[in-house]
Amino acid sequence: MKIVAILLSLSLLVLIHELGHYFFAKLFKTRVEKFYLFFNPYFSILRMKKVKGKWAFSFFSRKSPESFEKENENTEWGIGWIPLGGYCSVSGMSDGSHTSAKVLDSEVKPWEYRSKPAWQRLMIILGGVIMNFIGAIIIFSFILFFFGKESLPIQNASMGYDYNKVFLKNGFENGDIILSVNAKPITEMNQVVEELFLDNSFHCTVKRGDKIIKIMLPKDFSTQMNADNSSTFAIPRFPFIIDKFTTGSLAKAKGMMIGDSIVGINGVKTPTFRDFTKEISNYSNKEINLNFFRKGQEYNVLIKLDENAKIGADSRSPYLIYPTKKIEYNFFESIPEGIAQGTNSLIVYVKQFKYLFSKKDTSQLEDVDTIGSLFPSTWNWKMFWNMTAFISIILGIINILPIPTLDGGYAMSTLWEMITKRKSSDR
Repeated sequence: MKIVAILLSLSLLVLIHELGHYFFAKLFKTRVEKFYLFFNPYFSILRMKKVKGKWAFSFFSRKSPESFEKENENTEWGIGWIPLGGYCSVSGMSDGSHTSAKVLDSEVKPWEYRSKPAWQRLMIILGGVIMNFIGAIIIFSFILFFFGKESLPIQNASMGYDYNKVFLKNGFENGDIILSVNAKPITEMNQVVEELFLDNSFHCTVKRGDKIIKIMLPKDFSTQMNADNSSTFAIPRFPFIIDKFTTGSLAKAKGMMIGDSIVGINGVKTPTFRDFTKEISNYSNKEINLNFFRKGQEYNVLIKLDENAKIGADSRSPYLIYPTKKIEYNFFESIPEGIAQGTNSLIVYVKQFKYLFSKKDTSQLEDVDTIGSLFPSTWNWKMFWNMTAFISIILGIINILPIPTLDGGYAMSTLWEMITKRKSSDR
């Protein structure tokens, strides 16, 4: 299911990106020779083009039909067989693969990309990136309209949070609740990401039990965090309240019920779900005495574990245990909120780039290739669209980098031409 989600998301984003190039090319009366979803070396699954006013189709063909070649002013649309990427071949644009040297050596035609003013060529180049950002905002807006916005305020997770090794090394303890960063009050975890990781923070105020403690942070704390391989820096601590049973559940077979709250194993207290999973891992192929509460009454049950050391029960989500804050949006309210969410995501990711390109953190560039880890193993529409919007922003930023073969490289060359008034080679 994760592979399906990745391919569907990337295919949609490639389509959005290439449509951006297509839109601006047509806006400036520039011909688009081919528009393909997926790459098509050797053959294409589908080719279609308007010929003499009617759509003509070709399936599983090695090359375009002769009738397609006679309609040069129309775009050939197609689907390749390698389910990665895609392209929009703009007439007269040197993209290194779809425009031949013969075309570039010929006389410039009025419908070609190279015949257009620099500012129009710049907009055609940036069209894909622009559409990535607009697409993300549209997706965020529809998520807010259909699902609303639900969050878990930090203080509502009454058992506190478990932190990764970088936090623990720098003075945090599991169970701490972050109250402020640099004296700025914090209400949600996404604020911690913005304030603590990306904006040179120096101290945090946390609630530890009944005490309020100030933790001083080293100047390289953000660098430490960005160099760490942990997928999350903090997760809420929550009790193990049974939400459902798996097939062949040992716990269910022993009479346990949904809603039972597990609090110990063999006399060892396990107040949180994480405590439980850590403790039970020590009892493969052994019998355990499970301690749990049901409607305020304490019970015990003996369970013989197999080699997997699992009881066959899933815990209730902390979003169902702790009070959450949910805001519903109508269609018109979702649009400005979607713009705000998209803009904020863009700012956060741009700030992260100062770490991605630092000498100590170049390994983090590998994270661009781990997009699949963002998607859950089971299908969830809200998560799918959230991740798609987020990845759209990432792809937009990556494409705008001034690197040859990327949109940013072409844009930089065109900007240089606009500044110097000297046109670079069409190649």
